[in-house]
Amino acid sequence: MKNGFFLASLFAMIFTGGASLSAAEPCRIELVDRENGWPVPLVELRTNHQVSLYTDNAGVVAFDLPELMGVETWFTVAADGYERKADGFGYRGFRFVPEPGGKHTVKVDRTMVAKRLGRLTGAGLFAGSQRLGEHLDWKESGILGSDSIQSAVHRGRLFWAWGDTIVPNYPLGLFHMSSATTPTKPLRSFEPPLKLALEYIRDAEGKVRNVANVAPKDPGPTWVGGYVSLPAADGQPRLVGHYAKIETPLASYRTGLCVWNDETENFESVKVLWDREKDGDKEPASPVGHPARWRDESGREWLLFGNPLPTMKMPATYEAWLDPAQWEILEPQEKIETRGGGTVKPHSGSIAWNEYRRKWVTIFVEHFGKPSPLGEVWYAEADSPLGAWGGAVKVLSHQNYTFYNPRLHPTLTPADSAILLFEGTYTDLFSGAEKSTPRHNYNQILYRLDLDEATFEAGRVGGG
Repeated sequence: MKNGFFLASLFAMIFTGGASLSAAEPCRIELVDRENGWPVPLVELRTNHQVSLYTDNAGVVAFDLPELMGVETWFTVAADGYERKADGFGYRGFRFVPEPGGKHTVKVDRTMVAKRLGRLTGAGLFAGSQRLGEHLDWKESGILGSDSIQSAVHRGRLFWAWGDTIVPNYPLGLFHMSSATTPTKPLRSFEPPLKLALEYIRDAEGKVRNVANVAPKDPGPTWVGGYVSLPAADGQPRLVGHYAKIETPLASYRTGLCVWNDETENFESVKVLWDREKDGDKEPASPVGHPARWRDESGREWLLFGNPLPTMKMPATYEAWLDPAQWEILEPQEKIETRGGGTVKPHSGSIAWNEYRRKWVTIFVEHFGKPSPLGEVWYAEADSPLGAWGGAVKVLSHQNYTFYNPRLHPTLTPADSAILLFEGTYTDLFSGAEKSTPRHNYNQILYRLDLDEATFEAGRVGGG
């Protein structure tokens, strides 16, 4: 009878939520930059039994491991660009006693020039914070991952588009570009926590959908680049792009030009430029990459395309964009001199005019850089977008992760601001990373450069 009474009592506690078995309220752990007190997103906290948690866009982790509540616990801190001072054994981290409902703030030191503002895409941007009852106004988009940003101001809105997109309901997601719009100045602040309210283009059921299935019967993904809004002869602007149909292994078999239909909110093909089956293996030069407008010394306005440095120019009109006879091929420099006296080879990136520096500026990923082959990000300047480019300084580094196709966002800040914003795709692809970063992998992360700071002039990570 005693055993029966004991079991009955135990079952009652389990099924009625007995206090001794109820879930503990999480402990709030916040990581902040020692220099400015800003929250730091994307910091790994790892326990001694290899449980990893990552700070959200508010720099917060909601810690609730039952086996470590009330126990003095060591947390190893790991983050690209931020660190804790090493102890006598070389360990970088901190320890404290997590308690239900407790709070603990930890300061980290920034080791790079760029400042991480936070993640723009994906799910759980405020996952830890919301478990603690904070940032409950933030709504999920329904997107888990977004590759390679394109952006353009069109008809008074800022249009955003991404390549292959991960969704929750199947391992294969959207492969014909997803898209969203925002106001042209969507950020109220250029400090974390970062909240970019993207208004995604959705289907009748409210799910984010493809917007560039320009050839529905043709296999493979559709990638759109060279995204820009151009004036047309009829007085109406056209949002245009260059598309490529992709086959395994990431090779294009057809390219063309496409135009945005403002009524259906889809891209439509207007011209096929090249088809391997008909035209042979050699793909012709096309208006790809990220565009920039440039007015030359004679006052003529040109449209430049490059990734990062210009490889093509044309008159800045819809009709010229549609006519390959008006395209002029450019030969960009292969390497850029660094402030440290060396050279660096660009892989991908973008350019823009910067009013504060009174220079053309570029953000680019180094080709086979170190320590990350496609994760070392540099800044450089030029008097002309055609070069010569120089004065390169490394502003962002990754130990073993990729950060490709960085895009400058000059439209997000005031024209004469010393703040320069850029984003890129944070992914384990091509990196050899042993594990993927939960929630953050294959998503867009925004960084800030303060062009008036001494740390920018000197550089905090290798100068070449």
